[in-house]
Amino acid sequence: MADFIDDKIHYLLFDSDGIELPSEFTYPFHYVPHPLTVMAAREVQDYLASRTDWTKELSEGKMFGVLIVQTPDGKVGYLAAFSGNLAGSNLHRFFVPPVYDLLQPDGFFRIEEANISAINRQIKELESSRQLTEMRTALAECQARVDRTLTEAKQHMKEAKTAREQRRSEGASEEEQKAMIRESQFQKAEYKRLEKRLKEEVQQQAEELEKMEQFIRQLKQERKTRSAALQQKLFEQFRMLNAKGEVKDLCELFKDTPQGTPPAGTGECALPKLLQYAYLHRLKPLAMGEFWWGKSPKDEIRHEGHFYPSCQGKCAPILRHMLVGLQVAKNPLAENIHKNTEPEIVYEDEWLLVVNKPAGMLSVPGKEALNSVYQFLHERYPQATGPMLVHRLDMATSGLLLAAKDKDTHQTLQALFSGRQIKKRYTAILSGIVGSDEGVISLPLCPDLNDRPRQMVSFEYGKPAVTRYKVLERKNEKTLIAFYPLTGRTHQLRVHAAHRQGLSCPIVGDELYGKRADRLYLHAAELSFTHPVSGKTITICREADFSLE
Repeated sequence: MADFIDDKIHYLLFDSDGIELPSEFTYPFHYVPHPLTVMAAREVQDYLASRTDWTKELSEGKMFGVLIVQTPDGKVGYLAAFSGNLAGSNLHRFFVPPVYDLLQPDGFFRIEEANISAINRQIKELESSRQLTEMRTALAECQARVDRTLTEAKQHMKEAKTAREQRRSEGASEEEQKAMIRESQFQKAEYKRLEKRLKEEVQQQAEELEKMEQFIRQLKQERKTRSAALQQKLFEQFRMLNAKGEVKDLCELFKDTPQGTPPAGTGECALPKLLQYAYLHRLKPLAMGEFWWGKSPKDEIRHEGHFYPSCQGKCAPILRHMLVGLQVAKNPLAENIHKNTEPEIVYEDEWLLVVNKPAGMLSVPGKEALNSVYQFLHERYPQATGPMLVHRLDMATSGLLLAAKDKDTHQTLQALFSGRQIKKRYTAILSGIVGSDEGVISLPLCPDLNDRPRQMVSFEYGKPAVTRYKVLERKNEKTLIAFYPLTGRTHQLRVHAAHRQGLSCPIVGDELYGKRADRLYLHAAELSFTHPVSGKTITICREADFSLE
């Protein structure tokens, strides 16, 4: 057992560096990596650089994780893991194994996956078959021919009716009148017989096509049923431990979540693998970190070597269980750092006011009992009606917020926002040098459903997001920039700054899309709008004290 464990533990020499062991385990959703975590990550990155056989796959980008652990005899080292699989395998000597190896050749997953793949191939072959195409074409041609024939028959009957009416108007005899009635009845009966015969031809062709299409639908339903059953059985194999030795499978862990079931790929992220291995081998978890290596994905924003918080969609329900029994650091975002802060009121009149929100304060109340601008305003103006705040800023963003003192003013200002008639200017410091002096970024955005509140670029599902920018200064590998958002999507400026199709320079301190710093260097510096009562143009400025030094 010891040899097997030592195959996965990589011991660290750190006493000479004066690094102390962490007193609490890392809070995985918001953290500064411990120095030992940074050391371990560098060793993993060096190892990855040595694997020339993985160059192509690693260049496409992957999330890796390290877990600082302590053995029962007091030695300190780290475990390493990757999310998903690497080079077509879940098993590599340097890294811990998966919680469940779904890629094992003789396992139920691979066998059933092959069966489902066979159904997929059959569906694809049938849908692209010459027989199905010919049957659909034949039915369409038959229907068109029937429509033409019946239209011609109706026209013939109409012409015959017109001729009979003409003969009647010219004084046809009683015998001729009777003959014309018999002619009309015969033509109607003939038309009905023709219509019946032709529709039977169409019906016969349609029934033959329906048999084939019904067979394809049955195959699709079988594929869906088998896929769901396979996913369910797979999730049951992921029996996740916690520090108390308690076990729950993924189905149990996700049953009370909004989606009710685990997303695809759940349980295969780096940190759950690391914790599972540590618990199985009586190793004490001390600290963690997950970092990206390789090129940023097309839609998401990842920078090589940067540490990232664990994802919310796949990992949060698992980690809430797996961390039970560990002394975990508190969520720093839950600390009420602005308990005694009164935001500065920059402008005020009888109908509205503008507040300068400090970085780290919520605009509106959240899940945690933290002070917010909303709370401050309602305490200061108890007679005000309506929600007061007209818009919001991210917790980490500082700057100007517009508020109304009555419902009518609030509605008018919100209408101005909706009509994009309120102009905004933000100031930011970017990590990196922006080459162009000014320009426009247009990248549609949508939520990353597996990792809220992160947003992602999606030309298929995203909503339009447009930002104009102007560079103010470049210095010390940083850029001071002015942003003029023309739309108001969540995290718009942050994503447009960081994304490789945007400026590819994340905002300094943006831990979601870049690198953490003492704060997020994004400030809402100016608001300009038409006053809802006076009709005058109001421009409010409060510049940030940002420096590139």
